[in-house]
Amino acid sequence: MAVKVLAIVLAGGEGKRLMPLTADRAKPGVPFGGIYRMIDFVLSNLANAGYLKIVVLTQYKSHSLDRHISKTWRMSTLLGNYVTPVPAQQRLGPRWFAGSADAIYQSLNLINDESPDYVIVFGADHIYRMDPKQMVNDHIASGAAVTVAGIRQPLSLADQFGVIDVGADGKRIRAFREKPKDAQGLPDSPGEVYASMGNYVFTTRALCEAVSADAQNPDSKHDMGGNIIPMLVERGEANVYDFRDNDVPGATDRDRGYWRDVGTLDSFYEAHTDLIATLPIFNLYNHDWPIFTNYGSWPPAKFVHGYDDRQGRAIDSMISPGVVISGALVERSVISPNVRVNSWAHVDGAVIMEGVSVGRRAVIRNAIIDKNVVIPEGAQIGVDLDRDRKLYTVSDNGVVVIGKGQRVEI
Repeated sequence: MAVKVLAIVLAGGEGKRLMPLTADRAKPGVPFGGIYRMIDFVLSNLANAGYLKIVVLTQYKSHSLDRHISKTWRMSTLLGNYVTPVPAQQRLGPRWFAGSADAIYQSLNLINDESPDYVIVFGADHIYRMDPKQMVNDHIASGAAVTVAGIRQPLSLADQFGVIDVGADGKRIRAFREKPKDAQGLPDSPGEVYASMGNYVFTTRALCEAVSADAQNPDSKHDMGGNIIPMLVERGEANVYDFRDNDVPGATDRDRGYWRDVGTLDSFYEAHTDLIATLPIFNLYNHDWPIFTNYGSWPPAKFVHGYDDRQGRAIDSMISPGVVISGALVERSVISPNVRVNSWAHVDGAVIMEGVSVGRRAVIRNAIIDKNVVIPEGAQIGVDLDRDRKLYTVSDNGVVVIGKGQRVEI
């Protein structure tokens, strides 16, 4: 008999480090890759694996995220499948989620109603492909209470991650440490450590008992990675799953094992640059494991004017439906739907979101432009960073970020 699996996606993150992109939306609802939202990646992984009973726990500024899920992620109710956003319901009193573990504790009714054998608990704001079924099978075979997905990273970078310390068998977790300075290498690779991906598979009873016990601890931060996993590690009931062993259909040698936490403006920008190479570091064109979304009824992209210096061109770029490149040059950029780039403008190294209008002779370099921004004729973004810092947000690596609907100065 097939095992019953419920997937819980944690999508309540505030995403302060992504401001101003998260000023008006939850982090998992931030647009990514032209036509997608961040949450589409985890939902696509689950759907491709055949896990079609999915609960999305939301909290912070969730309207656009809820709307996207409701419009895009519709399953066949005939077969009992669903993707449903669930906000904090205050079922246990007048309070919001106090952490990711508390979010699950306050939502135990969802688990009890479904009565699954196993529960997948994945984050909503990472960019990657993964077959969760392979991880679930590994968890079932191990007999552990929880299995934690780990991605191999150089030992020298251990102080940047939550590190999974494993025993001699390479599977059982003996410690779960946050950014350690004295991490030890893996038994089979002394120069590497396991960094936690924030993805877990639980045996249902173990999860329910752990979050219930944690809820009674006044000193807990009620965090899955900070409290629940260490609790089960201490009991000797936690295993690691090596992400390197996950074999996604259609993956290329170049993008196999790709995973990126886009928690900062610079990592968000860099993840977009991973998409646009001729042989991309992360390949969106894998039709064997598609990333699903709904981007509306936009017409095809159009490139107009083709004489002298007024030629509509895009080089090393991804151009979404509904875009008009009118006598302008776009290079090394990702352009979302319904964007217009007007004559003699030059866009280089930019992430431009839906509904942006770029005026004639404007210059945009190394920038993220959020939805519905109007770039006036002749404006320059990313040319003079000292000036840009006075008007806009500029990341540590010099990426200029203009928020949703923000006014642009000449």
